Amino acid sequence: MGRFTVRLPDTLHHELESRAQQEGVSLNQYVVYALTQKVTPAYTIQISTDTDLQQQGERFQALLKRLGTLDQSGMRDFLDSRELEEPEDEETAAL
Repeated sequence: MGRFTVRLPDTLHHELESRAQQEGVSLNQYVVYALTQKVTPAYTIQISTDTDLQQQGERFQALLKRLGTLDQSGMRDFLDSRELEEPEDEETAAL
């Protein structure tokens, strides 16, 4: 487990202590919780009914119909018309 020291303004330190006390946990535990909440993406699972799935499929098919198709020549024209950009720097390439 990692360890580091952080200098906090007194007001923030007191606020964190107060919140930790309200939650009945140590300051360290509260700060770890708060940081975890901030850096962990929120994942939400939404249960869909069969009707929801059917409607979603219908909307998707309607979108495909509205967009139409692109033949090989049209696709080539589109790809050829793109502006190619160089990566900003070597750090970008590492991503």
